Amino acid sequence: MPTQADKGISIIMPTYKQEAFITRALASLQAQTFQKWELLLINDGSPDDTERVISPYLADERIRYWKHVQNVGLGASLNEGLREASYNFIAYLPSDDVYYKEHLQSLFNLLQENPAAVLAFSGVRHHYNRTANGKIEGFPLQLVQVLHRKTADIWLERDELVTDDLERMYWGKLGQQKAFVSSAIVTCEWVDHPAQRYKILQEPEGGINPYKLYYNVRKPLRFHTTVGNFIDEEAYFKPFRDRPDTPMAEDGLKILLVGELAYNSERVLALEEQGHKLYGLWMREPYWYNTVGPLPFGHVEDIPYENWVERVREIQPDVLYALLNWQAVPFAHEVLMHNLGIPFVWHYKEGPFINLEKGTWNELIDLYTKSDGQIYTSDEMRDWFEQYLPHNSEHTLILDGDLPKKEWFSEQRSPLLSEKDGEVHTVVPGRPIGLHPETVVELAENGVHLHFYGDFTHGQWKKWIERTMSMAPGYLHIHSNCSQDRWVEEFSQYDAGWLHFFQSENNGELMRSNWDDLNIPARMATLAVAGLPMLQRDNTGHMVATQSLVKKYGLGLFFSDMSELGKQLYDRDRMKALRDNVWKQRMLFAFDTHVEELVQFFRSIIKAKKNAVRYNSIFPAAVEVGDTTATAHHDKAV
Repeated sequence: MPTQADKGISIIMPTYKQEAFITRALASLQAQTFQKWELLLINDGSPDDTERVISPYLADERIRYWKHVQNVGLGASLNEGLREASYNFIAYLPSDDVYYKEHLQSLFNLLQENPAAVLAFSGVRHHYNRTANGKIEGFPLQLVQVLHRKTADIWLERDELVTDDLERMYWGKLGQQKAFVSSAIVTCEWVDHPAQRYKILQEPEGGINPYKLYYNVRKPLRFHTTVGNFIDEEAYFKPFRDRPDTPMAEDGLKILLVGELAYNSERVLALEEQGHKLYGLWMREPYWYNTVGPLPFGHVEDIPYENWVERVREIQPDVLYALLNWQAVPFAHEVLMHNLGIPFVWHYKEGPFINLEKGTWNELIDLYTKSDGQIYTSDEMRDWFEQYLPHNSEHTLILDGDLPKKEWFSEQRSPLLSEKDGEVHTVVPGRPIGLHPETVVELAENGVHLHFYGDFTHGQWKKWIERTMSMAPGYLHIHSNCSQDRWVEEFSQYDAGWLHFFQSENNGELMRSNWDDLNIPARMATLAVAGLPMLQRDNTGHMVATQSLVKKYGLGLFFSDMSELGKQLYDRDRMKALRDNVWKQRMLFAFDTHVEELVQFFRSIIKAKKNAVRYNSIFPAAVEVGDTTATAHHDKAV
């Protein structure tokens, strides 16, 4: 016989940063034709004005409300709702979604008519004006479209795994028991907007760093979305987290990292290990590869954005170290223009051409002309800027921006694949830039295999993969993403690795150079760590940063066509000597190798800044730089 618990519906609504959406959701609930419901409204540590906005609705006795001190995540909040639920039927109303008036009644009736079913789901409106009569193609069932019987099953929580896959989080557990039934009627809306949870989670719009920043997660995660690679920060960074903080050295610097760290973010610990104190002031809306705090490896003290100016003045760092890619330019510029009187060093990895395209060129020029020190990733990049910007060689340094940390330079090399089958095997760790399907066919004709790594990249290059495999069967090999701790073991089995493959067109004229010419791609360090000779087109007569670097240290091969490349790769003695040379010099690509030089550069900038302040205090009425009288006074004073 049905009990009172069988006659109503408990609706769970976790909310976070959705004060502008939530009243519409609540209004749609109160308009339901089915009225025997309770709402378990869980404010999951939202920092906005949600509590004030919802206060009029709390007069409804069917609404139970509580707030977390800090965000605990979707799974934990939903499980809390399940524990508190008074009824045996469970629905969900995300605070940015809406029910149509017959939604609860239609699903309740459906489960009454199908006692063997554990879950009923409706059709749904989505992505503004599209509709699906059931499950949306390419997505799991959405919370808003579901009503299910209460069971002993619980949602996957953040401490176990962060994912956008609701099937993995819960629906799959229910589906193992009983059937799902569909109303095939559109009675709700999954509202499309930039801050949807799955968008914050999925690359390239979101990712692990945008997720952690948005939800203020301050611990390492196990993270796997439906479009990206599995990331286990807990295991990966455990050796770094578990070690104690390094005591600050007597002459240690207080270094404030400004902006983002991109790839190989743990490299900054090499500074902390030398007795320097690290702080982090991070850009607010990172892309998936923009690493920002809270950092999963610890040992960096975050500065909250809300009162960052006051906090920086309290800390009084010795230097502001602003970095790294084009997305951080507006934020780094904001910090620079506050003119805090602290030495400001600008380290830029990305191509300036993107700033032209994105409309942040003015800010980039300010960062180069108004900062106290500038770090370039290549001589060519420095020379390109110095064509038209004032420069001082004492205030510049050449250092690649996202070199890996020394811990990933293991000694565990693998046997060469070529020793097993007699053919040559090359690898591309990332996008196969410049390697068209026809190029891979030419490689195959010369007995050269191509191994392509990167799950997410595979999705972006799906058609390329299909076409290449059909044209060069047996010579393109697809592999999952490889993390830093396995670089040496995995990539050392190949004969050589590909840098970006392109034909330069600058003819030695610096002003003609583009990003391909000036760039030092991140994969260069990846290949160097594993001791792989590097492959690139022979661009003799042009100004190309990778060609200059490879020639300087004897790190790779240059060629004009695949036939020429094949002959070089099959010269076993030469390739062995080349591999040995790359292995011998690979520590050039460890960030730790350059820490002392970087710190000395910081010290020189700090000293120059102090001298300038001293000069300005002695000669407050001094004219612009270039006045010979002022310069003479300065020389005498210093």
